[in-house]
Formats: sequence, C-alpha cells, structure tokens
Amino acid sequence: MDTVRTSPRRPAGEVGAASRLTRRRDVATSLNPTADLVDLTRALVDIPSESGDEAHLADAVEAALRACAHLTVERIGNSVVARTESGRAERVVIAGHLDTVPAAGNLPSRLDGELLYGLGACDMKGGVAVALRLAATLDAPVHDVSYVFYECEEVSGNRNGLNRIAAERPDLLEADLAILMEPSDAGVEAGCQGVLNADITVRGERAHTARSWTGVNAAHRAAAVLQRLDDHTAERIVIDGLEYREGLNAVAVRAGVAENVVPDTCVITVNLRFAPSRSAGQAEAYLRGLFPEYEVEVTEVVPGALPGLGQGPVASLVEFLGVTPRPKLGWTDVARFAALGTPALNYGPGDPTLAHTAGEYVPVGQLRECEARLAAWLSG
Repeated sequence: MDTVRTSPRRPAGEVGAASRLTRRRDVATSLNPTADLVDLTRALVDIPSESGDEAHLADAVEAALRACAHLTVERIGNSVVARTESGRAERVVIAGHLDTVPAAGNLPSRLDGELLYGLGACDMKGGVAVALRLAATLDAPVHDVSYVFYECEEVSGNRNGLNRIAAERPDLLEADLAILMEPSDAGVEAGCQGVLNADITVRGERAHTARSWTGVNAAHRAAAVLQRLDDHTAERIVIDGLEYREGLNAVAVRAGVAENVVPDTCVITVNLRFAPSRSAGQAEAYLRGLFPEYEVEVTEVVPGALPGLGQGPVASLVEFLGVTPRPKLGWTDVARFAALGTPALNYGPGDPTLAHTAGEYVPVGQLRECEARLAAWLSG
C-alpha cells in the first residue's frame, strides 16, 4: 500500500481565515479608493454582489480601508465599518449597501459620455464609491465619521446588515446624524414612507365546476375587494412642508386548487405605502377599516421615518448643501436610524426611478457633485 504524505491539519476556523486573507490579497488591487471617482465606481460595479453574495466585494472594501492609517476597521458578516477616532464633538454615519438586485444583462459597466451604466451603478454603487473616496482621502474631518458598507439591503429586513450590526455592535451605529447614500439625484430626500403588506381572504364554497351553482366562487367574490382597491383614493399627507403621497395596491391574487373545482378561498395580497406620520399600528388600523367585513392578515409592517427637517443636524446639512428637500417616496434605511434615535436623510447620486432597472445608470456629474459637497462639509 502506498503511503500518502499529508500536511498537518489546521483547525477549520484557521483554514477559513487563511482562505479569506488570501482572497483579500487577490482582490485588494482591484479596488483603489483614491482612484478617480469614475474608475472607482466602475470597479465597484464590476465586482458582482447580488444580495447574499457580497463576500468578494466586502473583502475588497475591507482590504482597501485597512490600508488607510487614519481609520479603524471592523468586519461583521459581509458588512464593513470604518471609523475616524479624532475625538470630535459630533459623529456622522455615512452608509451605503453593497448588494444589488439580480443582474439583467447589465454587466460589466460601460461609460457612455457622461453616463455610467451597469448593475448597481445607480442603486447604489455610485453612492458607495463617493463614501469610499471620502473615507480614504479625508484623514481629518471636522466631524468624526463612521463609514458603514453593509450587506443584504435589497432583500427581507431580517437579513439586513444594519440589523446585524445594531444587534451585535450597536455602538458602531451611534451618531448625531446619518447620511444614506441612496440615489436622490444629488438632492436631499427626507424621511421615508412606511410599508405594510397584508393578505385579504375572501371565502366561498367549493364545488365541482360542472355543478358550480351548488358552490360559491370566492374568486368572483374577490371582485368587490379589487373594485374597492381601484376606487380607493390615496391620501396625501404634508409633513414639514413635504407631501408624502400614499399608495394602496393589490400585488397578487391567488385562488383555486384545480381546473374543475370552484375555489372556496381567494387571497389578495395588498401593499400599503403610508406616510411617516402614521405609526405601524395606525397603518394597520387604517387598512382594516377599509375592509372591515373581510379577514385581514398583516404579514409585514415597517414604519417610515419623519423628515426631521427641524432637527439641528439635518437642517444644518440641508442648508450647507443649498438644496430644496423632497419627500422620499419609498422605504430606506433612514427608518432604521430613526428607530435608533439618530436623525437621518437620503443624499446620493443617481435617479431613484432608475433603481432596479436593466438600464440603470449614474451621471458622472452627480458623482462628482456629491463627493465635492460632502468633502467640503466634512472639511469645515
């Protein structure tokens, strides 16, 4: 029998750590945070990072930031937090998510004149590039800064990297102001809407379709619910001078077990986008009040965030930027910071209506504008 020579076996954790370090070395040269902003954005786009598969990009971000002597860097899962520790009176969080939605034939990146195309270019690797450049090039900002690059924003909230950081190291998110680099056309989008998802069940009575008159078709009865939704007028609620337009829509209809069976149940899934002045409980009560005679099961409800334009840190930054704030029509992680008691706003390059589209792009001018304005603000 041949003798097989083997190397001493290292503990699994050590092997994993060595593998990760090797991977970091392999990707470190692919991400230079001091490079031209357009080149940096393209490099970020060209490292695939669909939700749940951010490890490769997180490795590159971590390696790049660890090379900056003025930053302390920590890794939690596939999220990276880099902080200045200069003892300033105030601390600011600048945050951006590393993940993207699934690719749609939009990789690699391409530059067409003043527009940079590619998966995540708008949502939100353009904003991440701005944050990385600031982290690497501003070694003595007038406020201490925590740069947070996190995983799994584009999927269910229980996987969100900010949630994990808040649970394991809440001190890393403590700040006087948080800036989410979400696409906002290089303007300020304040607050955000809340989100409620619910199932409305309509009951009937099952029967053979050959004798359908002996049953009650729940799918047909559901027409009344759909008509009520179609007739519904969304409310427009003004907060701090900003109009948050609500929306209530059916997003799925499910009924039937077989082609020859009259369905005895029909479930209509609805999505409510509600103004941040409503609490989660008030939003649920509002929906139930619209359908009092039906079974309503709320499957998810996440409150929004008030714009907070009267709060000192938010007002100060808005004044410095010299922009007219707009309401955020959608949900973003400003709500997570609001829940932590931290004023927050959305400010980043890119048109939010292009997010998640196959042809998404970010204007080069907006990339440079966001970097220049934030650099000037942080430099005092």
